[in-house]
Amino acid sequence: MPKMKTNSGAKKRFTLTGTGKIKRKHAYHSHILTKKTKKQKRNLTYSALVHTSDEKRIKELICA
Repeated sequence: MPKMKTNSGAKKRFTLTGTGKIKRKHAYHSHILTKKTKKQKRNLTYSALVHTSDEKRIKELICA
């Protein structure tokens, strides 16, 4: 059986941490930024963790 391929869309969006959690970027930070407050834009710059209920699904795409 051939090797499973990593999903190329997922490998661009998610990264694994040392403890095995999955980091992600926030949405809504690419355009139409004039109507968003400074605080909102600042908080969107930081990365977040993927929810535990979605981790298994995303790990199958990344770690294939």
